[in-house]
Amino acid sequence: METIALVDDVRLGVAMSTVAPKGRKHLCADSLFRLLHEHFATLADDGVAEVEIPLDDALMSAFAMFSLKAPSLLAFDKQRAEGNLKTIYSIARAPCDTRMRERLDPVSPESLRPSFKLVFRQLQRGKALEPMVFLDGHYLVALDGTGYFSSTTIHCDSCLQNEHRNGSVTYYHQMLAAAIIHPDFREVIPLMPEPIVKQDGTKKNDCERNAAKRFITTLRQDHPHLQFIITEDALSSNAPHIETLHDYGCHYILGVKEGDHAYLFKQVQAAEESGRITDYERHDRAAGLVHRFRFVNDMPLNGSRADVRVNFIESWEMGQDQVQHFSWVTDLRVNKRNVYKLMRGGRARWKIENETFNTLKNQGYNFEHNYGHGEKNLSVVFAMLMMLAFLVDQTQQLCCALFQAVWAKLGSKRQLWESMRSLFYTYELQSMRQLFEALFYGLKRPQPIFVIDSP
Repeated sequence: METIALVDDVRLGVAMSTVAPKGRKHLCADSLFRLLHEHFATLADDGVAEVEIPLDDALMSAFAMFSLKAPSLLAFDKQRAEGNLKTIYSIARAPCDTRMRERLDPVSPESLRPSFKLVFRQLQRGKALEPMVFLDGHYLVALDGTGYFSSTTIHCDSCLQNEHRNGSVTYYHQMLAAAIIHPDFREVIPLMPEPIVKQDGTKKNDCERNAAKRFITTLRQDHPHLQFIITEDALSSNAPHIETLHDYGCHYILGVKEGDHAYLFKQVQAAEESGRITDYERHDRAAGLVHRFRFVNDMPLNGSRADVRVNFIESWEMGQDQVQHFSWVTDLRVNKRNVYKLMRGGRARWKIENETFNTLKNQGYNFEHNYGHGEKNLSVVFAMLMMLAFLVDQTQQLCCALFQAVWAKLGSKRQLWESMRSLFYTYELQSMRQLFEALFYGLKRPQPIFVIDSP
């Protein structure tokens, strides 16, 4: 395919009087791409002598594949020589699909952690995270587990295993994902996920509870001075996990269910009968909703661990056609002034599902597609790089006015990704900003040039 250089404004389809919004220097895609490539270049390529494809090029190529939302590794491989990988992603030599798998399979997923921290620091440096502070200087972090691979035949050393009664085995991969969220923001800021994989030297499957403990430990190591409120579903409302959160200085808003926490609800009922429950009602006339609350502080979580004390919130959202019911426990003392905000924080947990998992699965990222499995770490490394590409995209969505303008113009994320890929593989471009500007201004399709041999 012949590429066409954007050397002037002749091909632009709209008047240039409409000026593209300026970007933020350290938070633009081009700056972040350079930052990530610089980090990839520092990673040790253990056990590899002279190689045709450097590790940083292999890592950056995989990142570019997810950044461009390539539908498969094969599709990316077929077009890798036609696009702007060198100019936009600084890739000197992009590997073929087989070589990429070989180069990335031995890579430790943990070695990618600094990449997430580098982007996070740029967000802090640009003060982009300040509006996302949720309550009294605390950031709200949602945690949830998700699966992204399952097979009865393909497997690797890291795979979890489910052995069935008929003797068959299902191999699968999961991760514990985490993101900074805010009830008022559509964007989420994903943190480095914690892989749920079979640990070295063990035959027993890893689990979400163990992954959560590792995640909280690492979260505090990575961000020792930040204050966090962790929000999770009802499976996390257990004494060991709450103690872990306390040990690492994290507050929490955790879901509870009457069926799973019968002792707690029985104690709440006793508190209501003795007059210790506080009832509160708040009307949202603009939305046509009534929020009714009941709450009580200092309750035992369960009968076997009466020393673990929690504060209980129950909420009903009553509209014209339906009533929704929710309940949580928290270590933050509840009163009439903060119960509405705590409720919004607890309900914002769905953003880890809708704005993270659903986006990755249904808006062009192909999260559940098997880009390559390998024998050791490849599947996990690909998942981490996809999440890293999602972090850069969310940074653009939060901070880049040009990205926002192009997205608004095209109307959907899928159309945005398709238009990006089309320009990326058709025109010679020097930067991602130039690509976004081309989408913003609009492009006239170039006239085809036919070469006819004379008789």
